[in-house]
Amino acid sequence: MSGHSNYEPKTGFERWLDVRLPVVRLAYDSMVDFPTPKNLNYWWTFGGILAVCLVIQIVTGVVLAMHYVPHVDYAFNSVERIMRDVNYGWLVRYMHANGASMFFIAVYAHIFRGLYYGSYKAPREVLWILGCVIYLLMMATAFMGYVLPWGQMSFHGAVVITNLFGAIPVVGPSITTWLWGGFAVDNPTLNRFFSLHYLLPFMIAGVVVLHIWALHVPGNNNPAGVEVKSKADTVPFHPYYTVKDGFAIALFMVMFACFVFFNPNALGDAVNYVKGNPLVTPAHIVPEWYFLPFYAILRAIPDKLGGVIAMFGAIAMLFALPWLDTSKVKSMRYRPAAKLYFLIFVVACFVLGICGGQLPDNQVIPGLSTFTLIDADLNSMVWLSRVATLYYFAYFLIVMPVLGLTETPLPQPESISEPVLSHPANAPAGAAASPEKRG
Repeated sequence: MSGHSNYEPKTGFERWLDVRLPVVRLAYDSMVDFPTPKNLNYWWTFGGILAVCLVIQIVTGVVLAMHYVPHVDYAFNSVERIMRDVNYGWLVRYMHANGASMFFIAVYAHIFRGLYYGSYKAPREVLWILGCVIYLLMMATAFMGYVLPWGQMSFHGAVVITNLFGAIPVVGPSITTWLWGGFAVDNPTLNRFFSLHYLLPFMIAGVVVLHIWALHVPGNNNPAGVEVKSKADTVPFHPYYTVKDGFAIALFMVMFACFVFFNPNALGDAVNYVKGNPLVTPAHIVPEWYFLPFYAILRAIPDKLGGVIAMFGAIAMLFALPWLDTSKVKSMRYRPAAKLYFLIFVVACFVLGICGGQLPDNQVIPGLSTFTLIDADLNSMVWLSRVATLYYFAYFLIVMPVLGLTETPLPQPESISEPVLSHPANAPAGAAASPEKRG
C-alpha cells in the first residue's frame, strides 16, 4: 500500500521543512491520504480507541508519578493524599485506574476482531506479532501498576505472581530474587515495579509506532478478507475514517466517563483499600479482571510448574497463530464451521474469566444449583476451568490446523467492491442481478 506520495507543500516553511524533515508529509500520507479499504466496519475503530487510551494512561501516569511515593511505608498514604489533597487528584487517579480496564476492553475487542477476520495471515504476520508484543507489555505494565497502591490485594497479588517464577527449573529462584530485590516482597520490589511501570508505557508507544508502520506496508485487512485490487476498492483515510473513528471514540469515552464519574470502583477490589499487611492474608487473592482467564488456566493445572507453563503457553499461542491456521481464506464470513468453533472459543474465554474470579473450591456454579441431576463435582469451578482450558489449547493446536485443511469455504468475492456493486439495490434500472450474484 505504500507508494508515491501525493503531498504538496503549500507554504515556504512547509517546503523548507519537507526537504529537511518530512514529518508533515509522513503525517499526510499516514493519516489523510492513506488508501483504506472502503468496507471497514466499526470493529476497525478499536485501533484508534487504543491510541487514545494509551495517551490517557501516559498523561495521567506522569501526573500521578509527581505525587506518588514509592516506599512501603508511604505508598498507600500517598495514594490517599492524591485522592484527597491534590487538586483533581481523584479525577486523575480514577481516570488512570479505570483507563487500564478500558485499555484491555478495547484490546480484547481488537484481538477477537483480528481472529475472526484473519488479520494475522500473510502478508500481516509481523503486524500481528507486534500487536502481541504490545499486549504482553500491557500485561506487565498493568500488573506492576496494580502493585503500586500497596493495598492488601496489591501486596499479596505481588507475592503470589512473583512466586510463580520460582517454579521454573534452575533459573526460577534467581529470577524471583531479582524481581523482589531481596528475599521477600518489600521496598526494593516496590521501587523496581514503580520504575518499570513508568518505563513500559513509553516502550509500548515505541512498539505502537512499529505496529502502525507494519500496518501501512500491506495496508488494512477488511471484513471480506480480500486484498485491495484497485483504487476503486479504497477511500482516503480522511475524512471517511477520521469521522467514523471519531464517532466511535466519542461513544467509548462516554462509557469511560460513566465509570470514572459514577462507579469508579466497580472494576476494582474493595480489599485493596486496606493497607498491605504481610501478616494478614485476604480470604481470596484475585488479580484484576483482565487477567482472570489466565489465572483460571494457572489454577486449572494441579502442578505448579505445569500451571505456569500453561499460563504462559496460552499467550504464546497468539504469537504462533499465523502458522497454526492452515486455511487460505482470511475472513470467517466465508467459513461457517470456523465461525462456530470461534464462537465456542469466545464462550470458553468468558468462562475462564468467570472461573478465575471464583474461589477454587467453590462446588456450585451460580445459576446451575437448581439442576439437581448434575453431579456437584462437575459443577466445580476447577473442573469447568479445565474443560475451558482444554478447548482453549485445542482451538489453536487442533481445530485451526485441521479445519483449514478439511473445511470447504463459501465462495469469496473477487474484489472488495463486488458485494456492494452486485447487490440488487445497485443494479441498473430494469435489470436484475443474476442468481449467483444475489447469493
